[in-house]
Amino acid sequence: MLYLKKSSPNKAGKAAIMGRITLNRSMAQFSCKLSCNPKLWNPRESRLNGKSHEAVTVNAKLEKLILAIHSAYDTLAGRKQLFDATDVKNMFQGNMGTQMTLLQLMGRFNDGFRKRIGVDRSPKTFTQYIYTHRTLAEFIKKEYNVTDLAFGQLSEQFIRDYQDFIAINKKLGNETQRHYLCILKKICKIAYKEGHSDKHYFAHFSVPKPKLSTPKSLSRENFEKIRDLVIPGTQYSHILTRDLFLFACYTGTAYIDAVAITKENLQTDDNGGLWLKYQRKKTGALARVKLLPEAIELIEQYKDEARATLFPHLEYSTLCRNLQGIRALIGMRGELSYHMGRHSFASLITLEAGVPIETISRMLGHKDIKTTQIYARVTPKKLFEDMDNFAKITRDLKLVL
Repeated sequence: MLYLKKSSPNKAGKAAIMGRITLNRSMAQFSCKLSCNPKLWNPRESRLNGKSHEAVTVNAKLEKLILAIHSAYDTLAGRKQLFDATDVKNMFQGNMGTQMTLLQLMGRFNDGFRKRIGVDRSPKTFTQYIYTHRTLAEFIKKEYNVTDLAFGQLSEQFIRDYQDFIAINKKLGNETQRHYLCILKKICKIAYKEGHSDKHYFAHFSVPKPKLSTPKSLSRENFEKIRDLVIPGTQYSHILTRDLFLFACYTGTAYIDAVAITKENLQTDDNGGLWLKYQRKKTGALARVKLLPEAIELIEQYKDEARATLFPHLEYSTLCRNLQGIRALIGMRGELSYHMGRHSFASLITLEAGVPIETISRMLGHKDIKTTQIYARVTPKKLFEDMDNFAKITRDLKLVL
């Protein structure tokens, strides 16, 4: 409990805030090293009333102090040895000022992540850490009415309640939930390794499995319609959008890579073949693909020695709008996104042509071939061709019992 020592106010008329820890039959008193105007003190809530600067500042420090006390208690309880109120007091006073809390550690991690953006980290990935920090802060405030939690205050139920919060209250999708929960587990693992937590929280918590869905790629009919679409020369932005999309179909490049590749990414092999080699912005993995004549033609079409990149820059939002216009022009139903070009390369351009899945994985720059298997589902055409080949091979086989 917290109380005021009204008997000896200071020169400003403020009374010292004191604390008392009671555990079973033991008791320990301590000074909070804080003082306040007695008129603002609410003995029922053990906090200051109002939203003045003094009230907000003192209340925040009191919340931090209570967190430290509970954390000290949880740490001692985890050791499964007898302890009393004095032990709790000694531990929390030793930890105050040096204790690392959940959001504090996540904030420190995010600061380090931010400095590595553009080096070996992607800004798109960083936003996931920012939003995880933000939703955790909202959840802690809503459920615990505090601004932060010490690691000793966490429980196995915490992550399940947080999962319900982001699913029900924030209405986040399955994939986004998976990302946020993985980040929370990572921060708790760091806390355990650095000694901020006596327990490796959520190590055995299973993150929801991703929902497997067949990636959307173009049909050959729609691909040919986009390829052969005649766009007036005055609509340069739409022409560039169509050509960038076709480049993705011929090379499997994502938008963020297509607009960043330069002539340094082009290499010629011993047989004179032109290759595109680049590190993916998303994962840093090396992608290598031998350029088809159609892709080389697109590169030559936009060749400009004054520009560092192979293609002119086009804002992603503009590209998305233009794709919807192209979709309407060819009478295509459903959505048309730039990433469908990458899917189409994996299935329509390569897999149907008989390129092995292992080779496609290297072309796309995947670290795990399982990712490629999700991108490049077997198409009906490929299935029929493989079954025809199987029938030819087994035609003369006889079963001998």
